[in-house]
Amino acid sequence: MDVAHCNLDGNADAVEFCPHDSYHHVLAASTYTLQEGDRPSRAGSISLFNVDADLGRLDLFRRIETAGIFDIKWNPVGVSVSPLLAQADADGYLRIHGLECCSDEARGFSLREITDEKISSAMCLCLDWNPSATSITAGLSDGSVSIASIVESQLETQELWKAHGFEVWAASFDTHQPQLVYTGSDDCKFTGWDLRDGPSKLAFQNTKVHTMGVCCIVKTPNDPNTVLTGSYDEYLRVWDVRSISRPVNETSICLGGGVWRIKYHPFVSGLVLTACMHNGFSVVKINGDKAEVIETYSKHESLAYGADWHREKSFREGKRNSTLVATCSFYDRLLRLWMPESVLQDSVL
Repeated sequence: MDVAHCNLDGNADAVEFCPHDSYHHVLAASTYTLQEGDRPSRAGSISLFNVDADLGRLDLFRRIETAGIFDIKWNPVGVSVSPLLAQADADGYLRIHGLECCSDEARGFSLREITDEKISSAMCLCLDWNPSATSITAGLSDGSVSIASIVESQLETQELWKAHGFEVWAASFDTHQPQLVYTGSDDCKFTGWDLRDGPSKLAFQNTKVHTMGVCCIVKTPNDPNTVLTGSYDEYLRVWDVRSISRPVNETSICLGGGVWRIKYHPFVSGLVLTACMHNGFSVVKINGDKAEVIETYSKHESLAYGADWHREKSFREGKRNSTLVATCSFYDRLLRLWMPESVLQDSVL
């Protein structure tokens, strides 16, 4: 069920609802636009919206011009800091913005840059926070991976090593074992690193399962033994990582397009939202060694890149326990809000 939509000022590649209490209505969207010519440049922006699912409202309240952005993520819930939004950009920077209340009630909130760190001359393609929000890992276009720490509100690069032969599109902390970082690359390798043993020492490397580049890696929130990967080869894969030196691919499902982004539902165990590039968006139910597509969404007309779940339930039009979804697509610059029909029923939730 469609709720609202708008066009952004550039090619849309990521959307993130703020997970922090009192800020659940805040949605961030980022863009990356290559401006060609005699002096080509990579421009981007972060747009902040107030979202009211019950009224079908999507109101822009802040836009920041930046270098072209490849990834954004809010800091984890549970740490004693205000909401922070990190960006990975084409200039090789990690930047952190703070979300603050404004004295001007008409504006509501503001976003200001708190700190930045030049990681590399290569582009920063992806990022992830550790669970305590004290470190950020980033994947780079030259195959490197970095760890930057946050000390007294300042970013500092702690480690930088050559992890892959090509672009690193996925870098993710293990939320249950934050000394582990998972990475994935255009070299088709799914790799784990144990930071206690030095960043350049492998915990594992799988080179045989993914037949194309690894786009995203997500740890299951409520299961310390399960990791999901998405690939250009169009498969969502479920991994058992109990033996960290030899993860086991338990099951996989073809989604008909490169699996660029995976987001777990905030309330429903085993339910994930996926952005599938040329094949729109899918809602997938994972139960043990079984995976099933229960809904697809095809209202976008370009590459499906950004997707996220709202953290609150909506009661729009009398339908109980609906969960709002935000999705965005690249070349048509489109941001949409919608509610999956498959998640409307109490029996599903």
